[in-house]
Parts: sequence; structure tokens; C-alpha cells
Amino acid sequence: MLRAAAPHIPLPEADAGRRNMRLLIQLRWLAVGGQLLTIAVASLILHIHLPLIPLLAAIGVLVIVNLASRVLLRRDRIVTNVELTAQLLFDVAVLGWQLHHSGGLSNPFASLFLLQVVIGAILLTPRNAWAIVAATLVAIAVLRIAPTPLPLPPPYADDPMRLYLLGSLICFVLIAVLIVAFVTRINRNISERDAALAAARQRAAEEDHIVRMGLLASGAAHELGTPLSTLSVLIGDWKSTPALAADREMQADLADMDVAVQRCKAIVSGILMSAGEARGEAPAQTSLRAFLSEIVEIAQSGRLPGTVIFNDLLGPDVPIVSDPALRQVIGNVMDNAAEVSPEWVQLTARRDGDMAVIEVADRGPGFSEEMLEHFGQPYRSTKGRPGGGLGLFLLVNVLRKLGGGASVANRDSGGALVRVFLPLSALAHQEGDG
Repeated sequence: MLRAAAPHIPLPEADAGRRNMRLLIQLRWLAVGGQLLTIAVASLILHIHLPLIPLLAAIGVLVIVNLASRVLLRRDRIVTNVELTAQLLFDVAVLGWQLHHSGGLSNPFASLFLLQVVIGAILLTPRNAWAIVAATLVAIAVLRIAPTPLPLPPPYADDPMRLYLLGSLICFVLIAVLIVAFVTRINRNISERDAALAAARQRAAEEDHIVRMGLLASGAAHELGTPLSTLSVLIGDWKSTPALAADREMQADLADMDVAVQRCKAIVSGILMSAGEARGEAPAQTSLRAFLSEIVEIAQSGRLPGTVIFNDLLGPDVPIVSDPALRQVIGNVMDNAAEVSPEWVQLTARRDGDMAVIEVADRGPGFSEEMLEHFGQPYRSTKGRPGGGLGLFLLVNVLRKLGGGASVANRDSGGALVRVFLPLSALAHQEGDG
């Protein structure tokens, strides 16, 4: 069993208007159900004669409006405050219509206007909230003009106040329950909005940090180019020096130095290419297996045989376009694993549908609780040195740009595991890639 950090999840939806519209739709469905139940109880149990045609017609209109609102939400458009106001004004009008045909202000459910006012005060701007207040006052004034009276059956005709008080109690309970449910959901929406804003600010800070790191890396790559070229020339000269040509041990050392310098030059070239400063170089088309094999071969160079293993579970190979940034960050993960576990590092590659899953495992000390909790944040390092912890930070951000993700875990048998999820479509060859 692996103990893993929380996976990288998408940001919560930051559009409060859409969430509030969904909430209004849910409340309207509750209103439809409650009205149908009230009509059924009043007609079938209390035997009160109701004008069913206008009442059921109003419920039908509510259903149509709800279905139309759901269709609009599927179009991923922003819901404005004006649209929310229009929805609430419509609800006020429908409630007024129903009360007009069921006793007017003598109907105890006239208090439901208060629910519309509370909802407007919570969801809308002050000006629009006052518009809802004005609309309810107008509706109440209109209800005083020739409402349709409700003929009560004999059990209630002698004491209509008893039925009114019972209806008022039911209406109070209904309003209280709906307000509590509504406010609780609104608080949840506010919490999600705050989380979305905080995540957006964190992402903006991380991207700004990456930009500054990229500028620093690009400048350092320019500065390193000349001394690396000088070292490469000097090593070549030393190899051909007669005094050193016969020294096999020195020749082996010089060969290792040459490999290290060439790797440094390749890294510098990759940095400049990622920064867009390599002119005239088309993206390299390769395959996923060859891409990962190259990363493993680089990790194997200079290490004892059998200490870096490539566990290939990919099955059929997939053509991709080589991404220098992705190669570099996976290579960094391999280097970090080899640093804490020089005797064994394993890269496992497999496919899960349209996703490539790449795992780097080692037998080192594993991740601390703090690393598991703050995975992907900069300067969170297991090595305890200043400026460390950027490898996993860069990995997460490169994968995020490609539509993928990553997670970290501790292995039961000891050591750490870094798992990478990458959609193959992100590396597929696109027209215009060259």
C-alpha cells in the first residue's frame, strides 16, 4: 500500500453566477414539488375547491423556465446579476399569480414573498435586491384587488382562522428550512469561490516564479556556453597529447570528463531551446519508448550497470514530438532518485487508455510528511539545502501546461515513488509542428 500525497485536482469553478443559478433551479424544483403536494393535500384531503387550471399552468411555466435555464447553463456562459434578478422577478410574478387564484393575502402562503426577498438580498447587488423588494410590494398591493376567494368546506368554514394558523405554521417551517438550506449552500459557494481565487493567485505566483527562473536559466546558459566549449577543446587537446596518450587510466578519466561536458552542453542547448532561442530547429519527432529510453540512457551514463532500470510496460509504441522541458524535468526526477538511492532506481512506463503513466521509484529514505502535504510547492526539499525543492515544482508545472498531473508516495518496501500522468494527445504530432 502506498501512502500518497493528495493528487493535483482541477481548480473549482470560479463563476459564482453559474453556481447561484443552479441553486435557484434546485429551489424552483423544490417549489414545484411543494406546490404539487400542497394542491394535492388541499384538494384530496381537506376537500378545498381550488382553481386547478391556473395553478397547474403556473407550475408548468416554472418547469419550462427551469428546463430552459439548464440548457443555458450547458453553454458555459457567464450568468450575470441581471439574469439572476430576472429569474427572481419571474418567481415573484408566478407566486403572485398563484396567490391571486387562491385567496390573495388571506392565503397563509403569502409569507413566501419573504423568501424571495431574502434570496435577493443574498445573491444580488443592493440595487437589484431593492428591486425585488419593490416587486414584492407591488405584488402584495395587486393582490388586494379582487382576488379569487377560496370557498372552504363545512369543517373549516365556521372557524377559518384555525385553517389559516395551520397554514401559517406550515409556511413558517417551509421558509425556515429553505432559508437554512439556501444560506448553507451559499456559504459553500463562497468557500469554493475563495478557494478558486486563492488557487488562481497561487498559480499566478508560481507562473511568475517560473518566468523569473526561466530568465535566470537562459542567462546562465548563455554564460556557460563559452567555458563549456573551452573545456571541450581542452579535453580534446589533452587526449591527443603524446604524454597522456599512453596513459589508459588518464584516457578513461578524460573520456568521462568529455561525456560530462557534452551532457552539460546538451542541457544548456535544451534550456536555450525551451526559451525559444534555438533558431531554425524543428521539433524532433520520435516515439514514446525512444523518448523514455533516451532519458534512462542519460541517467545510466556514469553509473554502475544494473543500478538504473527501465521497466517497459508500454505495449505498442506511440509516435510523439519530443518535448525538451518534459525530458529535462523527468531527468531531474531520475537524478534526484539516484542521488538518494545510488544502488537502484527504476523507471516504469505503461499506458492507461489515452494516458501515459510514468513512475520513478527508488530505495531512499522516502518523502517526509511535510513533502507529501506540500507536494509541488517550491523550496520544499528533502535535502535540506537552500534553494532546493525546485525539481518537483517544475515537474508539476510542466505537466500542468501539457494537461497532465503528478503525485508522490512512499513505497511499503522503502523509498519514494513519483508518478506522472500525461495525455498522449499532448505529445502527439500536430500539423504545423514541422
